[in-house]
Amino acid sequence: MPETAPAPAAITNIAAYQFATLSDLKSLREKLIALCKGWDLKGTILLSTEGINLFIAGGQHEVDLLVSELRAIPGLEKLTPKVSESAEQPFRRMLVRIKKEIIAFGVEGIEPAKYTSPRIEAHTLKQWLDEGRPITLLDTRNDYEVKLGTFKGAHIIGVNSFRDFPEAVSRLPEALKQQPIVTFCTGGIRCEKAAPFMEREGFEQVWQLEGGILKYFEEVGGAHYDGECFVFDQRVGVDPALSETESTQCFMCQSPLSDAEQQDARFVEHVSCPYCYKTTEQQMAENIAARHKTIRSLITPLPGSAPYDHQQPLNVPRACDGLTLLDTLITILPHVPRTELLMRFEDQRILNQDGQPVLPDMIVRAGERYLRLIPANVEPDVNADIQIVHEDEAVLVLVKPAPLPMHAGGRFNRNTLQYILHEVYEPQKPRACHRLDANTTGLVVVARTRHFAGLVQKQFASGAVEKIYLAKVQGHPPTDSFFSDAPISDVPGALGSREVDEDNGREARTEFRVIRRDADGTALVEARPLTGRTNQIRIHLWQLGFPIVGDPVYLPGGSVGDTQTLDLSAAPLCLHAWKLAFIHPLTQTRVSFETDVPAWGCPL
Repeated sequence: MPETAPAPAAITNIAAYQFATLSDLKSLREKLIALCKGWDLKGTILLSTEGINLFIAGGQHEVDLLVSELRAIPGLEKLTPKVSESAEQPFRRMLVRIKKEIIAFGVEGIEPAKYTSPRIEAHTLKQWLDEGRPITLLDTRNDYEVKLGTFKGAHIIGVNSFRDFPEAVSRLPEALKQQPIVTFCTGGIRCEKAAPFMEREGFEQVWQLEGGILKYFEEVGGAHYDGECFVFDQRVGVDPALSETESTQCFMCQSPLSDAEQQDARFVEHVSCPYCYKTTEQQMAENIAARHKTIRSLITPLPGSAPYDHQQPLNVPRACDGLTLLDTLITILPHVPRTELLMRFEDQRILNQDGQPVLPDMIVRAGERYLRLIPANVEPDVNADIQIVHEDEAVLVLVKPAPLPMHAGGRFNRNTLQYILHEVYEPQKPRACHRLDANTTGLVVVARTRHFAGLVQKQFASGAVEKIYLAKVQGHPPTDSFFSDAPISDVPGALGSREVDEDNGREARTEFRVIRRDADGTALVEARPLTGRTNQIRIHLWQLGFPIVGDPVYLPGGSVGDTQTLDLSAAPLCLHAWKLAFIHPLTQTRVSFETDVPAWGCPL
């Protein structure tokens, strides 16, 4: 006779909580995580000064060891787990976390370790229901849990989170305050806070179901109950026999799903279900709305408006190799007087990479980095009204306002597009695929990862991206179409400006089309840069004798101004990145974007 394969060992699942005054939580956490991992237990233990809450699964012997260990802790002597079994381990890992509350409620003065409402045992509740007593069964659970089942005739409190419970109680009929109420939840822990809160709000006869639905199933089965009970592990639902059901849960919205709902075309594992399915456009619109809300909160006030100590990097260029650090700083900071630099050394505001003060006469080498300490730094105000027009898993397309620098530099570190996007998308660090000047408005493509940044940046470098700008210029160009292919210097001058350099400049070409000529002596032109040199459009128009209105650097007559980034109160630079088209790095299809025309360009 063939041998019969042994039945797989059952996994013991326990759920337990105990309100008690606990201390030294960090040491307790380290001890429990070590024990649980050593015993190959998985699940979650929440620790708080108000008690413990846990869901653990593993071998029965090891689970018993953990329970004994916990009961040895002062205050947890009466810890009583609810036990069930499953064929497979329902948890993927072992977590022990320290929380402010073991069940988040957010209401001061509700302390179950000191007071709880009267409890009603499962057998007593069944007897009351059998007798038809006039009681209100109040389901304190979240709406998505209730979908799997609840007591017949129960009043559903109607919340998405237990933190919403107090507000929901305020909407209950006033007449309920004089009627008998039995609160219930999955295992009883929420009722430890819900029932006393209701008493405090004036409800006169409130009980809490001892052990919740799971204890009721264990002691009296499914009498007076319809459906399953939602549980917070991979089993999702258990029936009145405490056996795992076929229900599953939507990864996105947490809705429990029956077998029929899992057959719906809108159910995509880990993506959507019939309750949360959205078209791509709907989902993107919701994501963008959430991003805008985060941006508004981050920039009110501006992140650089509060004083902070800023360490600005100073890199030693090749030309300064072998010089003293003082002479190097005089070279790379020509606008700062020598006496001012010496004072910074004396005040220990010039540091090495380890943050230690250095001396002015030390010899430096090319490529070394030092730090310039700016204490109590406050950055100039900017316009940070960033508008995202497209977001997917690869790229963002946004409209940059002005003045707003894209990257840290000079007077700006936190009041920059880069800093704000890093904060909004943390832990991702989105990377701009090209640059707009601080004073230029319009479309910017930003990659979500380094990989996608490389794919899009290659298109900008090769000229594969179609870029169309609007510019308001001083003067009337004599022809409707014209161009400039003047080479542009790669060496920055005053304020980081560039100039036309016929001998050593880099190849550059911009094509222009006049849209209209206005009576005030200005003209609105369309600019198409076919290369991507710094300040290219501004320089080419300046060189042609049609400088851009509001440009603080490239002034009429060929002179250079004394301001780089405009103040908020200044008239705007009338240059706007209007249209953009490129190959999407994921879909490999050409996508195009267009913004509204700025006020200075209307009407077209």
